[in-house]
Amino acid sequence: MLKRLDKYILAKYIKTFLMALALIIVIIITFDVSEKLDRFISHHATFWQVLFDYYGNFIPGFVNLYSPLFIFISVLFFTSKMAGNTEVIAILGSGISYRRMLRPYMYGSVIVALIVLLLGNFVIPLSNRSLLEFEDKYVKSHTTNYYNNIHFQSERGVQVYAESYDVVQTYASRFQRDVFDDDGRLLLRETSDILKYDTAAGDWIGYGFVTRKVLPDGNEEVAYSDGEHMDMGLMPEDFDLLSKDITTMNTPALVRHIQRESARGTGIVKEAKIELWQRILNPLAIIVMTFIGVAIAARKSRGGIGVHLAIGITIAFAFIVFMKITTVFAINGNLSPFMAVLLPQLLFGVAAAYLIYKAPK
Repeated sequence: MLKRLDKYILAKYIKTFLMALALIIVIIITFDVSEKLDRFISHHATFWQVLFDYYGNFIPGFVNLYSPLFIFISVLFFTSKMAGNTEVIAILGSGISYRRMLRPYMYGSVIVALIVLLLGNFVIPLSNRSLLEFEDKYVKSHTTNYYNNIHFQSERGVQVYAESYDVVQTYASRFQRDVFDDDGRLLLRETSDILKYDTAAGDWIGYGFVTRKVLPDGNEEVAYSDGEHMDMGLMPEDFDLLSKDITTMNTPALVRHIQRESARGTGIVKEAKIELWQRILNPLAIIVMTFIGVAIAARKSRGGIGVHLAIGITIAFAFIVFMKITTVFAINGNLSPFMAVLLPQLLFGVAAAYLIYKAPK
């Protein structure tokens, strides 16, 4: 059961966060409209399409990405104001402990973190997909529906090549699939002039399909077929490079994508794992930044809110820079994606604990 103090601070926490969010969103949209207005008009996008299809899907991703920063600024602002009005001193002077005063901050940060967790794992991917579709149609000059010289490993020991692939018609031309043993020796080669995906049957139709099986004695066993249905262990999205945008996958789909790409040995696994751990662990930054904000702003200073905001922005900037650095080390170095995402949270979590421990009580 929430006490009066909890309701008071929690209300300030949520209201200030929403007000800061609304203010920043209005500013961002204003600048974005001024930049893209000519493209919207030239591509004949209606007002309602821009409002709902574009900005309706743009805003959730923006909120999800920058919510820790908005929370931090909000906590600094209203807590500094409370400290300046001697409310913090009055709370502590009434016999309420500093630790007890932090409870509503914890409530608020957990509520926002859970919302961000839900958004990032399930809602934002759908919004990103709709956003990309809108941009392809109304913002970008053209879309890519055709790819050339596609080469990838579909699974361990299996190499796939296609001279070209048509995304709309879902067919690959000059298709080739090679199967190797653990020693790198060719066991099977399948080629086809045209490999067309049958959406109704959920398999592929090979035209001019040739199978060459290498026998143990070194000879080949050759078989020909035309217009037959076959299971190639492939899906159309394996050829469609745009469909691999991991920001459009919900978390279960992203996990399956990571498992598949790990088996295939492609080079995009690290980026996918970083995206996964960011979705899971980044909500913790909201809790961390909340307590850092409280520890800084609860002290009454001569400079008031200005000093607190200056210190807070410096810390927030350092946090963002450190997150970028660890991500680069994960992609280009030996740092695991999990640690790349967790390290900034741990470091600033320790800093938050130390600041709260040293805070005047």
